[in-house]
Amino acid sequence: MLSTNLLNYYRQAGQQLLTVVDVETTGLYPSSSRVIEVSVLQATLEGGIQLQETSLINPKTRVPSKITQITGISQEMVERDGAIAPDVFPHYLPRLSSGTLTAHNLEFDYPFLQAEYQRLGIVFERPVEQHLCTVQLSRLMLPELPSRSLPNLVRHFDFKVGTSHRAEADTLACWLLAERLLTEILNESDEALLAHFARQWLPLKEAAKLLDCSQSKAKVLLAVVPSRQVGRSGTPTYRRGDVERVLYEEQGDSQLSLL
Repeated sequence: MLSTNLLNYYRQAGQQLLTVVDVETTGLYPSSSRVIEVSVLQATLEGGIQLQETSLINPKTRVPSKITQITGISQEMVERDGAIAPDVFPHYLPRLSSGTLTAHNLEFDYPFLQAEYQRLGIVFERPVEQHLCTVQLSRLMLPELPSRSLPNLVRHFDFKVGTSHRAEADTLACWLLAERLLTEILNESDEALLAHFARQWLPLKEAAKLLDCSQSKAKVLLAVVPSRQVGRSGTPTYRRGDVERVLYEEQGDSQLSLL
């Protein structure tokens, strides 16, 4: 999405009800793992938090010790205090079906919600224009931070939310992050925000998507602009402003060739 479109998208999101969700799970894959805790928070920038509900869930399967180490949620806890999924997820469906569905790494939480509802014979689909991922938002608004993981952002902003990797604390942290960044977007001028957006670092895959071409072609087109290597694999990344400038130049060349 181009910077001008992102600006419109986030400005509209800042005026909507945000339905913030976080799930803790037994593993990484919705097809083989289950949700063991869910929290849903609804809020607006104008009115603040309207509600927050959290449920511990008995997945009727093993909670790996590694998950217990990360979340603090044990097998004993879910068996003693957790409700079963059919008693939990229908209750949350009206909330999750309203507002802009928001999460820190929505690409993780959303498929898990879909999988849990599918097991109950319920189709859960939200239009992409009603999605908001605060990982993507923080990459856009906080390009110079070394990490945009939620625990690191909690420390960076000194959010008072409790222990990370629990659904209630993480949902609250996600809301506080969204509130902070969307408020900035609503209050800043177009010019200042577009200049800010231009500083975002895009990995080659995202740059190619923006240029609407293959990664190999994108790498050639972007050879003329500064880049930096990240990660163990040395993935090249490029400033959003440079990528969009190359895109406009390519579009201009295409128009000239038609004359």
